[in-house]
Amino acid sequence: MNSKFLLSAALVASSFTTMAQGNKAYAITGDGNNDFIWMNIREINLSTGQVTKTLFERSKTNFKLTNVNSNITVDQSATANGNIFTSADYPTGTYVAAAAYDGKSNKLFFTPMKSGELRWMDLNVKNETPQFYTLQTELLKVTATDEATNITRMVIGADGNGYAMSNDGNHFYSFTTGKKPVITDLGNIIDAESTSGTSIHNKCSSWGGDMIADAFGKLYVISANHNVFVIDTKTRIASYKGAITGLPPGYTTNAAAVNNDGDVVVGSANVFAGYFKVKLADLAATKIEGSDIKYNASDFANGNLLLQKEADAAKRFSMENSKLPSTDLAIGDAKIFPNPVTNSSFNVLFDERKEGKYTVILTDLAGRTMLTKVVTVTKGAQTEKINLNANSAKGVYMVKVIDENNAVIIKEKIVVQ
Repeated sequence: MNSKFLLSAALVASSFTTMAQGNKAYAITGDGNNDFIWMNIREINLSTGQVTKTLFERSKTNFKLTNVNSNITVDQSATANGNIFTSADYPTGTYVAAAAYDGKSNKLFFTPMKSGELRWMDLNVKNETPQFYTLQTELLKVTATDEATNITRMVIGADGNGYAMSNDGNHFYSFTTGKKPVITDLGNIIDAESTSGTSIHNKCSSWGGDMIADAFGKLYVISANHNVFVIDTKTRIASYKGAITGLPPGYTTNAAAVNNDGDVVVGSANVFAGYFKVKLADLAATKIEGSDIKYNASDFANGNLLLQKEADAAKRFSMENSKLPSTDLAIGDAKIFPNPVTNSSFNVLFDERKEGKYTVILTDLAGRTMLTKVVTVTKGAQTEKINLNANSAKGVYMVKVIDENNAVIIKEKIVVQ
């Protein structure tokens, strides 16, 4: 490892978001009458799965809705004699299936289905009439009669930008979160070459659901049919991670958010069966006992990121060790490649090492041993492949190789992507 890589790792790590994560989230829900009218905004606790506050209730809560282009504001009287389910003057008209919370501005962004508008609720307004804003734009290519174009996934990424995706994955958007957001159509999502049989564009397997973000810049789409995809925002490539198991029959995964422990909490828009907690490592779901069964949820949103603790540890480690000497120069012949690791494996090159047994040890930044492998080296150059667990968390790890006398012959950081 050279000093250039060390400096780069430190700079990358310092860009990660560091935050104290909590269990508060926002949910788009029905009325609570065994209905499917996703027009209400409520605050929930992801630990208990209980609704803690109602922020906007259909047909009951007054509002102000301001068009940021025209600066025209309307209130509930604008829809007094009309159909709020289709009205452009009603904040959650045509229902909502995609929302994202920006902790920096304290705004809840969302897009009504069948509407090419980005809207947001200003959560800084307390004990007053809720204030909504709407940005009309031709960039959001939503056709009211085409379900494929409905925006059903949205999240704020680790870089502070918002991201949204159409049902069919043919439109992937980014947006800023200032007073007048700037929206960009990034193009279509691309299936990874390694993905076989489960395309993110498939209506049966991959439409609907929700989107969450991790602290390393990746996005995760959880489709309504339980399938999980990891999105690289720079390349727009979607890699299939697997399917969530342990959910009851008929339970669609329409809502998802990250809790205080770094696990994913999911909810359903179509059944009243409470919330489930999902471990990222194995995608196994367990029910949150006592969680709400009155309100179904079409979307969750909060400011938490997956792998936040790992990113914080990587940042601290890189800052503390940025002045370490190059291990390639300091320790000699063994080398590790590729670095970064992209396909769940890396190689250790033993070149002109004496015969004997060597131990390869992989640890996380907290010093916990993740993998140990004993390698027998014979004469000449030898390359040993080290396979990682397919579900290994992305981040920075330490690789140490010791000889039979427990002397360290290599100690090098690797980045798993």
